[in-house]
Amino acid sequence: MAMNLTGKHYTWFQNRDCEYFPCHNDVREEDFNCLFCYCPLYRSDNCGGGFIVRNGIKDCSYCLLPHNDESYAYISAKLREEGLFSKK
Repeated sequence: MAMNLTGKHYTWFQNRDCEYFPCHNDVREEDFNCLFCYCPLYRSDNCGGGFIVRNGIKDCSYCLLPHNDESYAYISAKLREEGLFSKK
């Protein structure tokens, strides 16, 4: 079931004062979502993001999944799917 998040301001946040903003170069600054600065799916092997493994460590440097306008719906659904987020 798709979530209707139209007008839900809690799904998007931007911190232009952050010394790392934007931390990824492939997203337009005005579209960059800082809400999931640290991705809650990092520990998931099946996160759906664009990561690589270097020396046994997950490297998400090139993953833009948590920084777009659809990230809230995707990440919260994925956390529910894995039983890590309330179903309410």
